[in-house]
Amino acid sequence: MVFDELDKKMRVYEQSLDQIILPDIYMVARLDGRGFTHLTKELCKFEAPFDERFRDLMIETVKALMDCGFKVIYGFTESDEISLLFSPNEDTFGRKVRKYNSTLAGEASAAFSLALGRVATFDCRIIPLPNIEKVQDYFLWRQEDAHRNSLNAHCYWMLRKEGKTVCQATNELEGKSVSYKNELLFSRGINYNQLPSWQKRGIGLWKEQYEKQGYNPISDTTETAIRNRIKVEYELPIGEQYAKLISGFLS
Repeated sequence: MVFDELDKKMRVYEQSLDQIILPDIYMVARLDGRGFTHLTKELCKFEAPFDERFRDLMIETVKALMDCGFKVIYGFTESDEISLLFSPNEDTFGRKVRKYNSTLAGEASAAFSLALGRVATFDCRIIPLPNIEKVQDYFLWRQEDAHRNSLNAHCYWMLRKEGKTVCQATNELEGKSVSYKNELLFSRGINYNQLPSWQKRGIGLWKEQYEKQGYNPISDTTETAIRNRIKVEYELPIGEQYAKLISGFLS
């Protein structure tokens, strides 16, 4: 059988599960570390509940994803999770979902592994969103998830460091209200509201322009050039102000 005939015959199977995001739909990618609890607590022994070394690894991974060929206009990271907002005119790979999932997971895994010095992997899913309001809701949701997880983590690891077992610490927090957890921390001298914002609300990244002074050897003069760089924001706004920040990237 000649190649063209065989290619036509088999290509339909390869493409049978292809899903394409329609041009008028917004796209967000969410990536999660695979087996990161084992990686961070047992293999690398990062400080719990938050470690600046791990935070910086995640930031470098987001930067790599924002500079690997896609039109990513906003990145957000909390814990071992990354969310990427694509430009409305993103059309790489014909907007095929499997291509984004595989490529982004591979890029994230490679970037994080190289920075860490040992193998780590991510999975990825593409989330289609019908309008700007849903895009805002998505990032408000992930920020609130960061807040909830942060409060739980601070309480859990405080109890563990006091000598409680995994089951004891888990049972003590199960079903408890936000006010209870805040009071639990406060009774040990920890004011949750005064903890670093990045631990509670995550970190945002976006590209910004800046002026850079340079020397022009032809004219023998100093000139100002406009360059792009990735801004890392450790103190994101919340609520309506955060929603406005997100929509601003799409305007």
